[in-house]
Amino acid sequence: MVDYKLKGKNALITGGSHGIGLASALALAKLGCNIVICSRSDERLRSAEVLIRAHNVNVLALQADVLEPGACDQVMKHVESFYGGCDLLINNVGGGGRWGGDIVEKVELSVWNEVYQKNAGAAISFTMRAIPSMISKGWGRVVTVTSMYGKEGGGRPWFNMAKAAEVSLMKSLSLTPYLVRSGITFNTVAPGGIYIKGTGSEDEMRNNPEEFKQNLDKNFPMGRMGTPEEVANVICFLCSDLASLINGSQITVDGGQTRAF
Repeated sequence: MVDYKLKGKNALITGGSHGIGLASALALAKLGCNIVICSRSDERLRSAEVLIRAHNVNVLALQADVLEPGACDQVMKHVESFYGGCDLLINNVGGGGRWGGDIVEKVELSVWNEVYQKNAGAAISFTMRAIPSMISKGWGRVVTVTSMYGKEGGGRPWFNMAKAAEVSLMKSLSLTPYLVRSGITFNTVAPGGIYIKGTGSEDEMRNNPEEFKQNLDKNFPMGRMGTPEEVANVICFLCSDLASLINGSQITVDGGQTRAF
């Protein structure tokens, strides 16, 4: 088994109670990381905490809504108090790709603002708070989960814009010498269509199974959606020392779904 040399590292995964976030938390716990997850849902947090503890690592599960003022700061205060800061930050919290409607000029400005804040705004807040402890330790990894719609068009504009902003944030930080020469790398992982229970894809498959199947056949070269675990595998690699020269990259995890080079 390849040693990712992550045992004992402290990892914060935002939006870590389900989907890609939970899969990442479990994968990092399996590698020996101490885990912090945050989420809006206390019920999901408790269920996730049980699963993570099964790997015999320390776990801190914090309820937080990143759209609430000061929520990110409160989470980071707990991380700093409990662990002395985080070594790995997985900016996974986000969403809004299905918000709003098809007539864009009729969509309230609040939707644009909330989708931006939930994605890019949260990534900014968590990253800025995580950097000082990473600098002091001389090592750190920031991985932001974006979307195929952060690199090409096709989604709703407020979501594309927010995800593209996350890519820009990571790329800009990756070009900042005093940060990367302190041993910190900044990368993004851009998933394509990922099948996550309790989301819109599950509803579509249940309500219109034939249409769902036709969409897979037409738009997914591999004939299937991805899984959260397949995205988590890439996130873990980027967090490891094996990926020490990968900095400022956007890694697409989509089975060939995107059309951009």
